Amino acid sequence: QVQLVESGGGLVQPGGSLRLSCAASEFTWDYYAIGWFRQAPGKEREGVSCIRRVDGITYYADSVKGRFTISRDNIKNTMYLQMNSLKPEDTAVYYCATGPGVVCAGYGYYASGTDYWGQGTQVTVSS
Repeated sequence: QVQLVESGGGLVQPGGSLRLSCAASEFTWDYYAIGWFRQAPGKEREGVSCIRRVDGITYYADSVKGRFTISRDNIKNTMYLQMNSLKPEDTAVYYCATGPGVVCAGYGYYASGTDYWGQGTQVTVSS
């Protein structure tokens, strides 16, 4: 059974840091790129960052470049998103996603409704 389980969200002050985790079942881990989307109230879903399995190539949205770092632990089947220098505009529900329809490239990160999604974790940046 495919499972993605996110953790690590919470409330943090502007300028603070959080680390999100996404634990994936072995089936999904071995084949596909994986990454993070976020969606804030009233806004469209945004592909934040992703990392490819085969070559480790990463993508970051312009809004998070230089502040967020994505990584994956292939022994633990877990992906991480280290978020530093957080801003109020980073407030959103963050979802990890992977699957056969995922595209992780230098120009963006895209997934479809038929790919595998986690349940989401809330990140709130506020003083």
